[in-house]
Amino acid sequence: MHAIANDRFTQAWAAIGACLPKPAAILAISAHWHTRGTHVTAMEMPRTIHDFGGFPPALSQVQYPAPGNPALAGHIADLLTPVKVGLDQKWGIDHGTWSVLRHVFPNADIPLLQLSIDATQPPSFHYALGKRLSALRDEGVLIIGSGNIVHNLHAYNWESESAKPRAATTSFENSVRQLLLAGDHQALIDYAALGADARFAVPTPEHYLPLLYIIALQRDGEQASFPIEGSEGGSISMLTVEISQP
Repeated sequence: MHAIANDRFTQAWAAIGACLPKPAAILAISAHWHTRGTHVTAMEMPRTIHDFGGFPPALSQVQYPAPGNPALAGHIADLLTPVKVGLDQKWGIDHGTWSVLRHVFPNADIPLLQLSIDATQPPSFHYALGKRLSALRDEGVLIIGSGNIVHNLHAYNWESESAKPRAATTSFENSVRQLLLAGDHQALIDYAALGADARFAVPTPEHYLPLLYIIALQRDGEQASFPIEGSEGGSISMLTVEISQP
């Protein structure tokens, strides 16, 4: 519902967009494109996907008509060699991407591509793939990961979005924060070693894995920062992690 809301999270997303230089293009890794194999959207005009149900009709009427960039899709496929990357003509822009970007860049005038998350591969694979995307930073491409460090819908308090975060939510998020600040990428890749907190926070990996693509892009001298903080329903972290040049 943040896609059509005016709240502290959407206002903060808009503030981030206002401070960023306009990128040449955007590459998004969304938790909601979980596939077999790796794919990148390669159409001229990706469709807005409403991949959800049971919400007010206004949410399904939202369009985010950003153009694609087939040439950039081919370039990304080359960068990820030897991994075979499918040039996708069917997917589009799912709500993991557009629900945030319609606040960050409301004009939808920046070429936008999505990279899928290969469900058959371990966390180390996704981190390595992120490393190969580093050249895009020097080409003016903004790379974003859309997911949640803590995402447990089974423990979500559906009666109160503002419910106090559960102990495991806070504990796991704090552990990840400390590892990000320390630049300990290996521990973030091996997140399952954090035990019971990790099992609660990451019951399935797709919402956590986008983070690994982003930290893989971190360069010497760069620090992680947290421009947005908070949680919802006791079991979803809304923490935003930014990696940028000093």
